[in-house]
Amino acid sequence: MTASVPATAAPAAEPVLRRPSLVGRTRAGLLEALAEIGVPEKERRMRVGQLWNWIYHYGVRDFDAMTTIGKGLRGQLAEHFSLDLPSVTAEQVSTDGTRKWLMRMPSTGPHDRGAEIECVYIPEVDRGTLCVSSQVGCTLTCTFCHTGTQRLVRNLTTEEIVAQVMVARDRLGDFPNRRPPEGAFVPNDGGRFVSNIVFMGMGEPLYNFDGVRDAIGVITDDQGLSIGRRRITVSTSGVVPQIGPLGEEMGTMLAISLHAVRDELRNELVPLNKKYPIKDLLEACRNYPGLSNAKRITFEYVMLKGVNDSDAEARELVRLLKGIPAKINLIPFNPWPGTKYECSDWDRIERFSEIVFRAGYASPVRTPRGRDILAACGQLKSETEKLSARARLMLDEAQADAPAVAAE
Repeated sequence: MTASVPATAAPAAEPVLRRPSLVGRTRAGLLEALAEIGVPEKERRMRVGQLWNWIYHYGVRDFDAMTTIGKGLRGQLAEHFSLDLPSVTAEQVSTDGTRKWLMRMPSTGPHDRGAEIECVYIPEVDRGTLCVSSQVGCTLTCTFCHTGTQRLVRNLTTEEIVAQVMVARDRLGDFPNRRPPEGAFVPNDGGRFVSNIVFMGMGEPLYNFDGVRDAIGVITDDQGLSIGRRRITVSTSGVVPQIGPLGEEMGTMLAISLHAVRDELRNELVPLNKKYPIKDLLEACRNYPGLSNAKRITFEYVMLKGVNDSDAEARELVRLLKGIPAKINLIPFNPWPGTKYECSDWDRIERFSEIVFRAGYASPVRTPRGRDILAACGQLKSETEKLSARARLMLDEAQADAPAVAAE
């Protein structure tokens, strides 16, 4: 259906044209960029290696800093491309050192102000974990999750996923010859400030399979960001058909947002369970490629007072996971405005953990982090609501058909 517009509408404002950024691109994407500006084919792979090193190892933000590349080519690159990162529209720092960034991605069209997503950095003494998003919003509507109350806008591109890592490392001074911000809490063991990545931010990673896979390829490349696959965890609410391919094509650690031991309850907490029930989900876990005691699956279990925290449910959890090399993360529920749930009492969480531990499973209780800035597990939700991807596409198509008419 074509949207009608008033005949007296003013001409549409020209979108601001920005040079596309090379940050976040795969090696194939950099090859394409070099081809666009006429770099001879026989030179391209060498030039990609140089660009890769400057962008991902050194984190440079200016082509002039790429001293191993000739001045002429640096000028060509600067004329057609940028090294821009997504803009950080807000940064919050928790009393425990957790940092949450609200990032605005570049516009994808005249009716897109730029997707806003949230990314969280959780520092420890010996590691720094970055929680990245894979979608703008979420389609799963898990009832205990704040992100689930925001409708899905679209998948993030590979470049947008990688860019979150680049922003975090840039803001933390986690590149050679950089320093962290004054007073920042970062690991002090001499390693990287961003040492681990978890796909536990906004969205369901396995509903953006190709984008996440290609981003992991960039993040793990040992000539650049060089974060090992064993230090990357992809968390899913249970998209069963993609769990096997995740292990085969990405080789990362796997986390399952379980949260219930009965289908009736999980149908309410995680509605995706209606499509992929617990039995099917656990069968996919048993067949996860590379599964071993050294490569265990993490099962996430949010503790909801009077909902899923009884002794009987702890024993059933142990029974369900029998034979699966697993760790069970017990997550105290992080409240958010408008939720109907409460966090289990601490003695109830300890009792639940004890039952699981005595059955032979590691059952750490995740220390709540960043609660004061709504950066804890299940609390992420970007502040602005946007057009749905379908509505935006319709408007873009309408403007393409009638470029001199302003769409509403």
